[in-house]
Amino acid sequence: MLTKEQKQQIEKQGMPLEVVEEQIHHFESGFPFLDIQKAAQIGDGILVLDEERLQKALADYSAKSGDQVIVKFVPASGAASRMFKNLFAFLEQENPSLEKDDFVKKFISEIQSFAFREDLDESLKNEGSSLEEALKDKKYSSIITQLLEDKGLGYGNLPKGLLKFHNYPEGSRTPVEEHFVEGAQYGLGKNNTVRLHFTVSPEHQKKFEEKVAVVKPAMKSKFGFNFEVSFSQQKKSTDTIAVDLENKPFIDEDGSILFRPAGHGALLENLNDIDADLVFIKNIDNVVPDRLKETTNTYKKAIGGVLLHAQENTFKALKGMDLAIDEITLERAAHVFTDVLGGKLPTSFHSKTLSEKASFLRKKLNRPIRVCGMVENTGEPGGGPFWVKEEDGTFSLQIAETAQLDLDNAAQAKIFKSSTHFNPTDLVCGIKDYKGNAFNLMEFRDPKTGFITQKSKSGRDLKAQELPGLWNGSMAHWNSIFVEVPLITFNPVKTINDLLRDVHQ
Repeated sequence: MLTKEQKQQIEKQGMPLEVVEEQIHHFESGFPFLDIQKAAQIGDGILVLDEERLQKALADYSAKSGDQVIVKFVPASGAASRMFKNLFAFLEQENPSLEKDDFVKKFISEIQSFAFREDLDESLKNEGSSLEEALKDKKYSSIITQLLEDKGLGYGNLPKGLLKFHNYPEGSRTPVEEHFVEGAQYGLGKNNTVRLHFTVSPEHQKKFEEKVAVVKPAMKSKFGFNFEVSFSQQKKSTDTIAVDLENKPFIDEDGSILFRPAGHGALLENLNDIDADLVFIKNIDNVVPDRLKETTNTYKKAIGGVLLHAQENTFKALKGMDLAIDEITLERAAHVFTDVLGGKLPTSFHSKTLSEKASFLRKKLNRPIRVCGMVENTGEPGGGPFWVKEEDGTFSLQIAETAQLDLDNAAQAKIFKSSTHFNPTDLVCGIKDYKGNAFNLMEFRDPKTGFITQKSKSGRDLKAQELPGLWNGSMAHWNSIFVEVPLITFNPVKTINDLLRDVHQ
């Protein structure tokens, strides 16, 4: 039972009381596991673009994209501190030694290969040393401290988007700059404009704005296009309440209820605020140097073309049903659902009346559409594409994270292990309906697909709750098309040493 003071704090947070009560109920009852039926495979849920299909998709995109308002949506919140956890751990050791730490040994031995090396050298010179001298004198902790702490480059507290990733003859680039370049190559839309949207943390927005103020005119000069850049922050109203192990609100040391950010699923509200015809979603750190961008750009345009083709057919089917409900219009609509969007009709569909069929198909077709790139698994399968049976008997394609699955269930574990692909956060979304109105994306998520994790704060255990993930539960009731894309299009930077891989050099 919430006290009067607690209810007042919840209202101040900007959250409806019933939402918090629902969250507490989820802590008490838990979330149901997602009941996957089978893994999506090539030919059964995953589309492969042979050369003919690829060229058709590229032609569709080329012909239609200039009339679209296209936004490149880049989740860029949070500090990059996890990238440097091995370096932080090295500094915390009493007698740190390179010989006992392969990760730091590699970092130090190849430090000249990083795009930030000149900045690091300059920073050390301001302290009366240099990178060359510090390496010669084996002052490895000093080098790492200068990189991470605010008295130096402050990389330990900066967001990934503002770290120098790649070297070029004319200078180095951050991920923010790489997303500008990518945007120019496949995100050019209506009014000859490239539109970028970054979701950022409040404490970092000013730094992002300062960087963009320098980059934007340079990119306009380089490409000759207009660039529009906008920012948003994860809304406090999307935070979730934390509870203790008895499912009662976790009271912080200052006497207030603890609320926590609810994972990337909270960004659904940010996406819902975007006014666009097409939205490409790609993580801030999944960028490569120019020499490797061609494949990424080709397949971004290709999945955009697949979406525009699917959208065109879906809109025609819906408009046809607006004009007449007969066997012909319903057959066309059913064809779009099964052959274009890849859905599977329930066996009960064929016994429905014309009116029931029309109502069913209208509900299925009048949804946001997403086309998701899928890359082949090269190691242990992660969260990926699966067929899920819905309450009405249809089978739909979903992206499932491991936390959503009951892997103690032998049958579910077997399906999970049979998965051949995973989703590298590579999506293009159509978020307007056939009449040109924006969908309310909040209506198409599955609130039962959140999950609960155990954390601690100030030495006390707590339970935290994440909202349905942006590209899984938050898009559960979208129409989804999965397309195989080359593995080279997925190059995330999880640790600082990932920047030493050939794809980032």
